[in-house]
Amino acid sequence: MLDRRHFYINGRWINPLEPNDLEVINPATEKSIAVISMGTAADIDLAVAAAKQAFAAYSRTSVEERLALLEKLRAVYKRRYHEMAHTIMLELGAPITMSTEQQADVGVGHLQGFIDALKRLTSRETLPNGDILRREPIGVCGLITPWNWPINQIALKVIPALATGCTCVLKPSEVTPLNALLYAQMIDEAGFPAGTFNLVNGDGLECGSALSRHKDIDMMSFTGSTRAGIAVSKEAAETVKRVTLELGGKSPNLVFADADLEERVAGSVNDCFNNSGQSCDAPTRLLVERQVYDKVVEIAERVGSTVLVGNPEQEGAHIGPLVSHVQFGRVQALIEAGIAEGARLLVGGPGKPDGFETGYFVRPTIFADVNNSMRIAREEVFGPVLAIIAFDTEEEAIAIANDTPYGLAAYVQTGDPARAERVAASLRAGMVHINGSPHRYGSPFGGYKQSGNGREGGLFGLEDFLEIKTVHVPLQS
Repeated sequence: MLDRRHFYINGRWINPLEPNDLEVINPATEKSIAVISMGTAADIDLAVAAAKQAFAAYSRTSVEERLALLEKLRAVYKRRYHEMAHTIMLELGAPITMSTEQQADVGVGHLQGFIDALKRLTSRETLPNGDILRREPIGVCGLITPWNWPINQIALKVIPALATGCTCVLKPSEVTPLNALLYAQMIDEAGFPAGTFNLVNGDGLECGSALSRHKDIDMMSFTGSTRAGIAVSKEAAETVKRVTLELGGKSPNLVFADADLEERVAGSVNDCFNNSGQSCDAPTRLLVERQVYDKVVEIAERVGSTVLVGNPEQEGAHIGPLVSHVQFGRVQALIEAGIAEGARLLVGGPGKPDGFETGYFVRPTIFADVNNSMRIAREEVFGPVLAIIAFDTEEEAIAIANDTPYGLAAYVQTGDPARAERVAASLRAGMVHINGSPHRYGSPFGGYKQSGNGREGGLFGLEDFLEIKTVHVPLQS
């Protein structure tokens, strides 16, 4: 079992102030693979103090100096790429093929997107009225990241903080902390100055709250549940710090009769089940035009019944387990709720797949004849569970799609480009994917309503870490 009980503070690996061990569990085997330390508010104080001290000098570095550091980080990450993929496979349960092609890839893709954006960023410009506008680093940033796409969210927060001249303290998920510790090693190897990046493991109640409340933290960037995001916002309000949030989702996927049904329904099922359904932007509500409803249900059932569950260590397109016993229980409860509320079970259902008595594996599940008032249509399941809902008109489809407290992503499947653009404009979501188009590095990621505020990635992601300063200068007569 790996010993990972140190924190990274002020450029050094140090012991926690108080011993408090937590075992990291492999969700496929239910066995311990590492031990970490759970920090306290006092550990957070040390990290924040280091970041504050480092900010004075680091905030004055040039864009060229920071670009050079980012490019060194890119080289280190690429060299240790497969180490990252293997780590995420072990602690998250993401199958090694998916972990290599998707989970680890974001660490390179987002980094390159931020490098490209930083080269375009204008830090000083003259306004039409003659005043000077400056963009300056906001200060010391507290970063809290989730377990489901761990290095994705770490990269989307740590990189823009360091790229803009900020310093930071990262509290990763205690469920999947090993990739974050590996990333800290990479940042150290790349040569970032001591104190610019700091890492303390711990839970949200102790360490997360200590960050949110801290008087020397200038900005909080949080990804996780909407409930926890509200708590971060309330705690941060006492010191009037900036807060950016990327929260939950219940993304609608609108399938119109003129779509390529075989291709797009199959793609939609697989997109929903990707990462074992543990994605905040997963297309979990399949809204289907009634005239093709039976056909879509038949395709979804056929495709869903072929989705394989397998050992994460084996190559292939199968899905792995859920991340934890807690998450397994939540998903099972919502599958039971779907059955109790009268949805028609097409594929899967409660319990574990045959042959997977050990591990937090679930059966890929599809419900038909769902209405938008059912729990499986309202709540974020965060597992491989798809709900199919019928609609009659374009207007009704949009109304059902928008009838949710969330607004992270939406999906549209149609053969009519004009309809695609018209519907996309009417959907209350931060991102709309047309006919399977992916999210691309450098584009903003974020949502409307209770899915959060602010945007991550590319130029918009850099701007969240910058303050605007107006310099009023005498005008030439």
